[in-house]
Amino acid sequence: MTPTGQDEIWSALPMPGVLVDAANCITAVTPAGEVFLNVASKALEGRELRSVLRLNVNLADSIARVREGRSALFHRDVQLDRDGQGIILCDLQIAPVSVDPDVMMVLLHPRQIAGKLGRAEHLKSVTKTAIGLADMLAHEIKNPLAGIAGAAQLLAMNLSAQDQEMTDLILQETRRIVALLQQVEQFGDLRPPKLRPINVHDLLERARKSASLGAAAHMRFFDDYDPSLPNSMGDADQLLQVFANLFANAAQAGGDGGRITIRTYFEQGLRLSSGRGDLAVPLQIEVIDDGPGIPEALADSVFDPFVSTRENGTGLGLALVSKIITEHNGTIVLTSKPGRTSFRISLPIAPKNAGETI
Repeated sequence: MTPTGQDEIWSALPMPGVLVDAANCITAVTPAGEVFLNVASKALEGRELRSVLRLNVNLADSIARVREGRSALFHRDVQLDRDGQGIILCDLQIAPVSVDPDVMMVLLHPRQIAGKLGRAEHLKSVTKTAIGLADMLAHEIKNPLAGIAGAAQLLAMNLSAQDQEMTDLILQETRRIVALLQQVEQFGDLRPPKLRPINVHDLLERARKSASLGAAAHMRFFDDYDPSLPNSMGDADQLLQVFANLFANAAQAGGDGGRITIRTYFEQGLRLSSGRGDLAVPLQIEVIDDGPGIPEALADSVFDPFVSTRENGTGLGLALVSKIITEHNGTIVLTSKPGRTSFRISLPIAPKNAGETI
């Protein structure tokens, strides 16, 4: 059974997953897991996990590490043997469930399943999950964290300088966890964008100034702007979040003195096909870095929630970027090779009668 209050969240997960107890026996299976394994949940519950998932990693050892460290563990490019149906390449995620220290969540991200799902439908499904997770995390984690931080501050008042290093560490880690929760909450925010005419160059410059003083302070910025570029329709705050995330992502990829190039141009005739028909998206924005590039195995899934190129990444930054651009009736495309990674955003232009630019 799933922990109390999480049934709807568990049912909404779009990827195969199971919960296991202290003995690593299955206690619950996602609907997607039943389909993927082609076995009913009733037939799987109570079975030892390694008898169901035959992987080329030591599951028991990985789960034990997660139990001990109380932090998620990711395995890339894991091979899953599916009873004579061949080997399937997956990413494996193991994470603790906050309400019970013994219960572990094991999720699979099969490559071919993710590739067959439509981007919009996939994001819609996982967004629903993220909203539920955000509510649960805010209730179950944020309040205790505030208590922990307050207790650490009180302790620090009567400790020696040497002992205060430990309380400082507690405060730093609680702030880090709160920041991670805020990313989850941002992704779960379904507020529709307030579309108004915007000058993308103004927003890019605002985001660049902020990044050059923070996440990208060690990088060099270059621009190649098309000054004749028309206005687009957008939500200034949300697009600033997009550019900030892309600059931070580029900065993490590049070393000291790395280069971030911002390019804008107009591409006549480029159209986006969607359920609402064909839409012209001629306004182009590229954010390019000269880092080592994104591994080819991850290139198709970098916009998926919970997929990260960094060991301790949440995998929500680029998912949030994709979600915002999709809601702006645009598209974002990644091209990457060593020395050049480009995120290209395509947006529609603002109609002539749209009103005043912000």
